[in-house]
Formats: sequence, structure tokens, C-alpha cells
Amino acid sequence: MEKKLVIKVTAGADAPERCSQAFTVAAVAVASGVEVSLWLTGESSWFALPGRAAEFELPHAAPLPDLIDSVLAAGRITLCTQCAARREITEKDVLEGVRIAGAQVFVQEAMADETQALVY
Repeated sequence: MEKKLVIKVTAGADAPERCSQAFTVAAVAVASGVEVSLWLTGESSWFALPGRAAEFELPHAAPLPDLIDSVLAAGRITLCTQCAARREITEKDVLEGVRIAGAQVFVQEAMADETQALVY
């Protein structure tokens, strides 16, 4: 059975180092062949929108759009349902490949066999 990694990122531009770490770990895990599900919650929700990741800057960190592209290429990115609703983000607004789902799906993924969950 393949090991899986579920990452919930709660930080955005408000905590850039924590945010960048979450996306970096997700991209490195995908590149290593790990099945990755990255969840955008709180302030990271904005990165589900086209162009928003390009506004994010952190010295000595990989560009956020590149990390997102890496995860989307072989993993999954999910935007929290409630977080999306609070920001008036709908499925038609998000990047191609990003889904919107709620806590039930997150719990199901995090509790699956051979799965490690991380929260940033």
C-alpha cells in the first residue's frame, strides 16, 4: 500500500514562512512519489485563485506558483468549503484542478490507512 500525505495549510501572506514551508513540503513529497493532498484553509485559501500565488514573496523560497503547479501535476489541491464561502470564492473562480470540499472529506483523507497528516 502506498503511503499518503495530507497537508493542511492555514497560513498565507500573514505567516509567509509557515505558508511556504507547507507548499514546499507538498511539492517535495509529490516529487518523491508520495500521494499528496494539499488543503487550503484560512488565509491560504486565496492561493486557489488565479494570479494570487504570484503576489506572494518570500526571500530564498521557491516561487509559490511553481510549487502549486508541481502539486497539481501529480497531487491534489482542495479548498475548504467554509473558507471559500467566507471569501465568496466559488468553483468557477479557482485554478483548474483545484476542488472545493469540506471537513468530512478532509477527515476521510486524513484517517485513511498509511496516511500522515500535517498542519501548517
